[in-house]
Amino acid sequence: MDRTTTIHLLSSPEQLLCPQQLLAPDWLMLAEGPRRGQAVLVVDGKFADVGPLPLLQARYPGHQVRRLEQQLLMPGFIDTHHHLSQSFGKGLVFGEPSEIFRRVWIPLEGSLDSQLLYLTSKLAAFESLRGGFTTVCDAGTRSMEGVDAIAKAVHEVGIRCVLAKTCNDLQGKQLLDARQILAVAERHLAQWNNDSLITPSLAVPIPEIATDSTLKAVYRLCEEAGRVFQSHVNEHLVAVERSLELYGVRPLEHLHRAGALGPAALLAHATLLTSSEICLLRDSGAAVSYNPVASAWKGNAVAQAHLMHCLGIPVALGTDGTRGDGFRLLDCAEAAQRFAHGIPVGDSVCGGGQLWLDMGTKNAAQVLGLGQVTGEISPGRAADFLLVDLAVPELLPSWNLTWDLVRLANRDQIQAVVVQGKVRLWHGWPTDWDARELMRQVDALARDIVSQAPIHKVHPLPSVA
Repeated sequence: MDRTTTIHLLSSPEQLLCPQQLLAPDWLMLAEGPRRGQAVLVVDGKFADVGPLPLLQARYPGHQVRRLEQQLLMPGFIDTHHHLSQSFGKGLVFGEPSEIFRRVWIPLEGSLDSQLLYLTSKLAAFESLRGGFTTVCDAGTRSMEGVDAIAKAVHEVGIRCVLAKTCNDLQGKQLLDARQILAVAERHLAQWNNDSLITPSLAVPIPEIATDSTLKAVYRLCEEAGRVFQSHVNEHLVAVERSLELYGVRPLEHLHRAGALGPAALLAHATLLTSSEICLLRDSGAAVSYNPVASAWKGNAVAQAHLMHCLGIPVALGTDGTRGDGFRLLDCAEAAQRFAHGIPVGDSVCGGGQLWLDMGTKNAAQVLGLGQVTGEISPGRAADFLLVDLAVPELLPSWNLTWDLVRLANRDQIQAVVVQGKVRLWHGWPTDWDARELMRQVDALARDIVSQAPIHKVHPLPSVA
């Protein structure tokens, strides 16, 4: 008996994931690229089977086939560098010179109590879901409230999160108790081992705020636990010069000298690398989070992401908390690479559309240590995916879907965001919690918090009549 149901635009989230059904989109984004005529079986929040539709129909004759015409089913985007606790201030940094963390983020995050940390993190996680991200990597908050409030927000929104605990033992001229810091770090790594959404991580935000012994110890904890060690390196010229003045080496070299540069390291930005540092990075096995929007808005350079990729350095995309929009991130990643490195040498390809899609999905999962969990549409991986409407004028006619997604696709085409087989967002809004109430709470509180925090902007905000 033919149990096929043909659907173009779904009218409710319940239609997407009913029990005992195969999803047969017009296009399926596989690890090798977009393919037609494919289907997926989702069981208990995972992809149970993937293959040609006739083959899966034969294997599962009792399962209803739900055809999704003019739809793309693709992996959710993965943000390898975010600051979930900074969403209240994301509009404060436009036009500001580099190192805004000293003038904006430290004062703002230091003003957050537990409830405010929860609200700002939930807002950021919600924005990420709206932009098609099913996983975010938080680089560690400067709030003294810790990470429990962030974890609560992540669970309620339903997004996957690599959640870092900051572990620096230098605070200005004050030397903190490294033994206590490392004990807290160990507890953090163990606390989330059985959590379905949270993967623990440790971070030293910049190498200069930790002693070499602590840098090495924190890195070793991550390496032994199979988790990611995070740090910002070589992002701004002033930071590179300060490191040279204080330590005689550049930030990346500082990590290497301390014994904290290796396969467990995920380095954000890495925009100002010498030739010898690129070789050092390649030989270390460390990964890089390429943050092109951050380079455009507040950076001094654009990371040589394509060159790093060609040298075998693991590279993936991150937003740096700038804006939670996956398709615009792809566009900016390719465009920044072209402007900074492609045009000067006549490279009109700069890796091609598939490379940037991979950097935003499967490559990103791999650098976070989640390559066996998410990032691909394949059996055994979590059912973290997007349903994207292709029936829009921007994508017609389509000659190369990967390039089209990088340069032409928009967030408003995302019909559904699914994490672990559950529809988390439907046409941009949650299915099981009140996002508009969250927005009302944030609107009522954020302005007061920002006005009270000791923030210093070089270019003050315009006065409001």
